[in-house]
Amino acid sequence: EKLKKRNRELSILNTIADALNREVDLTRALDAALAKIAELFTVETGWVWLQREETGATYVAAALNLPPGLANDPERMEGGYCYCLDKYALGEMENARNVSIITCTRLQGLHEGADGLRYHASVPLYHHNKRVGVLNVVSRDWRELSEDDLRLLNTVGDMLSIAIERAQLFARSIQVGAVEERNRLAREIHDTLAQGLTAITLQLETA
Repeated sequence: EKLKKRNRELSILNTIADALNREVDLTRALDAALAKIAELFTVETGWVWLQREETGATYVAAALNLPPGLANDPERMEGGYCYCLDKYALGEMENARNVSIITCTRLQGLHEGADGLRYHASVPLYHHNKRVGVLNVVSRDWRELSEDDLRLLNTVGDMLSIAIERAQLFARSIQVGAVEERNRLAREIHDTLAQGLTAITLQLETA
């Protein structure tokens, strides 16, 4: 039984790692990870909050199969008061935890719009003690995820945090490369113009 459980955990981690390693674009990496997490943990939907590096403000970076009450009301997925994000911001969410619909401000009061969703697990995302964001996965069952699954989600969260950092670094490297290329072209244009103007000046002086 222990061997089966360990094989399942390793299989899940390997599948998610493979999905993350296939993508360097942040949005595609998060979408691929959410799809695999939903499939492997048997949950219906999920979303990823990320923190903006400049301001620390949170935003929804990716979402999967949002229920009508959230998909049709984008304001519910914006900032403002949120139990999970508040606990995370206060440093009171160190590990994955179960959160009921009663506590979740995103699902509370949706009724029909919740599409039967009842419980979600919140997974804090950190990279080298730096806050990255929060992963939420949501289930229709009145069941909490087991301690083993929460522990496994913590590991998945660590992998996701590394993938996010890698994607952000990749995006920055492209941006820096583009800036350097623009500067190089600007120098070439400047040099070409300078040479052309010098030649014209000499010709005028000769004339």
